[in-house]
Amino acid sequence: MKSVLSIVFFAGMTVAAQGQTQFDTLTSGADQFTAGSSYEKQYSAERDAFAVGNVVSASGTVAGDVHIVGFDVDVSARTGADLYAIGGTVKVEADVVEDLSIMGYSVQLKDGATVGGNARMLGQTVVVDGVVTGALMASGAEVILNGQINGDATLYASRLTFGPDAQIAGQLTYASEVPVQIPESVIAAGRVTVDDWHFSDRRQEIKDNWDHIEMPVIPTMLTLFKGFLISLLFFIAIGALFLALMPKRVSALRQQITDEPGRTFLLGILGLSVLFGLVPISALTIIGIPFIPFAVFLVFVAWTLGYILAAYAIAMRAMIAFDGPEDPSMLVRLVVLAVAVCVVVALNFIPFVGWVVNFSLVLFGVGAMTHAVLNRMIGGVGVDSRDA
Repeated sequence: MKSVLSIVFFAGMTVAAQGQTQFDTLTSGADQFTAGSSYEKQYSAERDAFAVGNVVSASGTVAGDVHIVGFDVDVSARTGADLYAIGGTVKVEADVVEDLSIMGYSVQLKDGATVGGNARMLGQTVVVDGVVTGALMASGAEVILNGQINGDATLYASRLTFGPDAQIAGQLTYASEVPVQIPESVIAAGRVTVDDWHFSDRRQEIKDNWDHIEMPVIPTMLTLFKGFLISLLFFIAIGALFLALMPKRVSALRQQITDEPGRTFLLGILGLSVLFGLVPISALTIIGIPFIPFAVFLVFVAWTLGYILAAYAIAMRAMIAFDGPEDPSMLVRLVVLAVAVCVVVALNFIPFVGWVVNFSLVLFGVGAMTHAVLNRMIGGVGVDSRDA
């Protein structure tokens, strides 16, 4: 999970900064980070490789893991460990020593490619022409199996097709909206299990559940006021805790928001996108599914802290603009924080405008924290690390 954060944070920022056809590569601790618009990269990485772009073609060798995000992804690099890729189209043409996890509109494990461990493939169209030494889990509107699976296979598709070279050595569990005939050359009938998954029933069940959802009752004014007070006290308590324990760090983050608002806002968009992206990425790895609640919790924490930080930064800026002290006492800081939280929470009662303002505050706060994280990751000197 840490490596996924690294690729999206670093590469995403680089793409935003470059926006051209060239690409840049950064080497850190034998890891290679590559970002650009459209490029071909021949790797010779001693550890992990990270790449992001519009059209990405990766070749060469990588001793560790490979992580790629792009619109059109073509991987012909030999991967010494795991391969993770997300894109509109994803093609894997080389050997993956350990596990493969790919997701996109069209994904393919091409003929000649071998996965030494398990393969997880998700897309509108999923094509498996290569060899999977372990187990295969594939799901899509159309799944085409024309390769050799030495372990078990779990296939869920609206339409499931087996090619002439398809073989499954283990157990097969499948569900298909369209009836399918499985040749004996693929697997013996005694090792096949048809999952009781009726696609049309599932769609109808979702529709019925949606139709029977009861609309919430409009809350009373007293309920709204209680919710306002609880939110207010919660935000003030969290802010006061950070002001007391990490005053220098909070001050540095506040300066980042007020000194570079445009850059910080863009970093907030990218940083928040990364956090939300952790949820599908965790699901993609299958084994990361238990960590999905943690990813959701991480989004909640970043959202809350960013909201409070930005409100405090803007309030401090306003106070200084009206000839207030630049380095006020802790009591004054707490008063400023309380006033700021009261104002921004009250803005939620203004339709549309209140939401836009509050969400913008979240982006400013998350952007400042993203800047601090990037400084640590690429060796920059940002916030004083001694003030923990």
